[in-house]
Amino acid sequence: MPYKPDPVTMQVIRYAMEQVTDEMGRTLVRTSRSTVIKEIEDISCAVFDRHGNTVAQAHHAPMLLTGFELGMRSLLQRFRPEDFEEGDIIIFNDPYSGGQHVMDLVSFAPVFFDGELVGFVGSIAHHSDMGGAAPGGTAGGLTEIYLEGLRFPFVKLYKRGREDPELFGILANNIRVPDKTLGDIRAQASADFVGVRRMRDIFAKYGPDVVHRCLEMLLDYSERRIRQGLKAIPDGDYSGDDWIDDDGFTDEPIHLQVNIHKRGEEALIDFEGTSKQVRGNINCPLATVHAAVYYALIAVVDPHVPPNSGCYRPFTIEAEPGLIVNPRPPAAVGARTNTSQKITEAMLKALAQAVPDRVMAGSHAQITNCGFSGYHPRTGRRFVYIDIQGGGAGARPMKDGRDGQDSHLARFKNTPVEAVELEYPVRIERYEFIPDSGGAGRFRGALGLRRDIRVLVDDVSFARYGDRQRFAPFGLFGGKDGAPGTFILNPGTPDERPLKSKGLDHLRKGEVVSLRLPGAGGYGDPLERDPALVLRDVRDGKVTVEAARRDYGVIIDPESWTVDEAATQEERFRRKE
Repeated sequence: MPYKPDPVTMQVIRYAMEQVTDEMGRTLVRTSRSTVIKEIEDISCAVFDRHGNTVAQAHHAPMLLTGFELGMRSLLQRFRPEDFEEGDIIIFNDPYSGGQHVMDLVSFAPVFFDGELVGFVGSIAHHSDMGGAAPGGTAGGLTEIYLEGLRFPFVKLYKRGREDPELFGILANNIRVPDKTLGDIRAQASADFVGVRRMRDIFAKYGPDVVHRCLEMLLDYSERRIRQGLKAIPDGDYSGDDWIDDDGFTDEPIHLQVNIHKRGEEALIDFEGTSKQVRGNINCPLATVHAAVYYALIAVVDPHVPPNSGCYRPFTIEAEPGLIVNPRPPAAVGARTNTSQKITEAMLKALAQAVPDRVMAGSHAQITNCGFSGYHPRTGRRFVYIDIQGGGAGARPMKDGRDGQDSHLARFKNTPVEAVELEYPVRIERYEFIPDSGGAGRFRGALGLRRDIRVLVDDVSFARYGDRQRFAPFGLFGGKDGAPGTFILNPGTPDERPLKSKGLDHLRKGEVVSLRLPGAGGYGDPLERDPALVLRDVRDGKVTVEAARRDYGVIIDPESWTVDEAATQEERFRRKE
């Protein structure tokens, strides 16, 4: 019995496409070499229809998804359908052509069925090195994109299934760890080839006409859901703002403002009030800006909608050229994540005015990306150790924040201590929650993390960019702010000193870098928090006895580990008078 393009078949094909992207992602992770991919999983994969619309995407980093969306538009402007051949893989990483930053290499592969171009697959991965001034591309304060690494236009890295030896040669000559990076690029190619085969299987089973029609129906379905969700939000103009600590070049704080103009079933978002682009590399290209805006809107409007290009149709994003959210070349953009996080925070702060029960308090809202590089004492070969640190997630209207987990946009995984120490000449001496770093509230903000890293060889470069060390994660509706972060060199020794959140230093053998990540804001009045929950946090070491009294008005006996209910009631009554 032939298949028909009806709603049931549409959903079956939808889930088949999602399975393709997830299988691509698992292939990429399993065959990669760098910990930033195989452990942190700083990747994503997607499939597209013949017109370049995203129809399904893997359950990985939301930040990377519009790296496909805008990148695919640019690809189709540069290549005609007849320019593609079976076995081709096209790569690019140019932030000024729909990419995000040069460390995120994007690859696309055309899918043919019976000689006809029927769609595309794509993968994106953060590589451990792409050349440039700092190993791993993680140094804050770089002032031009030319310092950040190799920047590729749209070029065919694979032609008819074969590697282009000249392009691979250029890559090998310009990166510090070619075996790792080239291995990871080949892992991306493996993922793309898997995706092509699986897509062909779907077209073979259902037929091109049914698949094309069902994909059109799927995009329309997602659009309808978003429009329906927007109708439930009151019309109005809502603004929210946040601050980036600095650009890594000067110490001046940088303002970010979003303005949401919601009318009926559509919303326009602009950035009037946002700072102009800066010399340091916190400038944010449009692909990342779109990801941050879409993430916040979809999470609030309809978090369970099938994520595809149809979701974006009701939204319009306007960003004046020359702002930090739409920089002009050759502005550096490598640390753009710390701006994108503030976009999402400002979006949630604005939406809290319209739908307070659908948003969360301020999260750590930064990504501490570190690159340690030197020479391994056992092999004598260069190593580049990339690690990405999370922090606290904001408290929610009915729940505490998620302690020590990455939040908006990234969804990166923890790098296990064992995996790090097995591969690199470092020792992780502390990895723990930071007590009292979560903002007090009826629901508590999440705790930040502390990770102390000792280097075991001399002359190790330490490149990093972080943020949220001057402006604390905000609380909502009476909730208190979370703790800001800090970086400290050689804590607890006569050589202890703070480090800038963005920069490049060199470490001696035995030196320790202590990364102390921000917590998150609380939601609601702390005096309304259940004393039993406060006691549980104290017993778990998340809140100290002193903070329980100071922030929550809960008196705990440190010997019996019980709440003094009479004293607590009296303390809270006194404060509310």
